[in-house]
Amino acid sequence: MTQIRHLPYRPGVGIMLFNDLGRVLVARRIDMVSEAWQMPQGGIDEGESPLDAAFRELEEEIGTAKAELLAEAEEWLNYDLPCDLVPLLWNGRFRGQTQKWFAMRFTGADADIDIETEEPEFLEWKWTDLETLPSLIVPFKRNLYAELVRRFGHLALELGGRG
Repeated sequence: MTQIRHLPYRPGVGIMLFNDLGRVLVARRIDMVSEAWQMPQGGIDEGESPLDAAFRELEEEIGTAKAELLAEAEEWLNYDLPCDLVPLLWNGRFRGQTQKWFAMRFTGADADIDIETEEPEFLEWKWTDLETLPSLIVPFKRNLYAELVRRFGHLALELGGRG
């Protein structure tokens, strides 16, 4: 446990992608036995800006980057992996992730979303209301997702959602 605390965080990005009804896109991971849903997210490549990484991750994970930026979290947000997952992910080099989160509005049609990408990460996707979002997520990310709902929830209301 002590050794894990000394590991760095992996830098990454996350995208809270809203539709015009103020609902958020989540997708169910292909590599988890449980019903593990998440919003699009991923690492930042060397020399890449966080915003560029966010658009690249959308393209890689959901097959489209048809989105416009609504807001950006002011600071980086962290989550820690459970100890048993640390050696299994990223060759055991990171304790979790530090992420720059972006809220975006989806500008395409649902038909533009294609999770059968070159390297698929998801089995299925759906739009969900903000109030149910944290409960869909793996337990170790729930606090992070609750914080994102707090920070970006007003955008759902502005887009016509219930928040």
